[in-house]
Amino acid sequence: MTAQRSIMGIVGAGVLALVLYCFAPTYAADLGEDDVNKAVQATIAERSKDGAFVFHDPKLDADLNLVYEQIKIVRGMEGYGWFANVIFHDKDNDQKKYAIDFWYKPEGDKLTLMDIRVQKGPKQEGDSWIMITRMPVAWWWLPVQEHPGDMEVTRAWQVMAAIHNYIATNKDQNGNLPIKDDKTGETLPLQFVEIHQPVRHLKKDGEYFVCTDFRKPGSTDEYYDIDFWVNQKSGKLEVDNVKIHKVPVQQDGVWTQEPRYTFDGMDFDVTN
Repeated sequence: MTAQRSIMGIVGAGVLALVLYCFAPTYAADLGEDDVNKAVQATIAERSKDGAFVFHDPKLDADLNLVYEQIKIVRGMEGYGWFANVIFHDKDNDQKKYAIDFWYKPEGDKLTLMDIRVQKGPKQEGDSWIMITRMPVAWWWLPVQEHPGDMEVTRAWQVMAAIHNYIATNKDQNGNLPIKDDKTGETLPLQFVEIHQPVRHLKKDGEYFVCTDFRKPGSTDEYYDIDFWVNQKSGKLEVDNVKIHKVPVQQDGVWTQEPRYTFDGMDFDVTN
């Protein structure tokens, strides 16, 4: 049902990226763009209060109260799901616009919401407002001029997708990911913030590992650096270990991070 598209819209640091791919997913014959549009509208309705869509932005650790404008584009990535880019504006200022990505995965004849992320946010320039791309860019915007079915080597965005899928499917009822602290034995519920690049590949073991940011729920400054280790032994990228790399410590009233281990002695290369 999805026709070939040319997508323009990632503007950041003065750079315009053309995303020239589009593929028609083959999950189920009865799921398509119309179903994604309906799922987006249902999600917005479920999470709206007093006429505004309420979205807790993990990057800012703040609730955004947004007014829906339009679904700009819907893309399907075979094996990964559907991605709707939706335009909103701030409830109190219609010039402050946001582009929000809604990620859905099909499960049978239904679409399950996996995550919602800000793709672009408002920035004031003089008396007007523009939208700028939030960095780091979500993995589903990275496969520029690539088709997932045609790749001969594992790409960084595919490793990031496996990690994000693990996070989305293992969250607790409060939306936090339970992570066991190997040092204390305690299980910590942490709020996912973002996935970092680069993606590193261990030459000896063949595993990939990626650093991510998580925050202690209820805190604005207590950040954890969490490393995800991903293998491809079964032919599919799967998270097989999650380690706390850095923990928040307070020094002179300021929260910093203290490393539990380093990467010294590890022989790795960077996956693009």
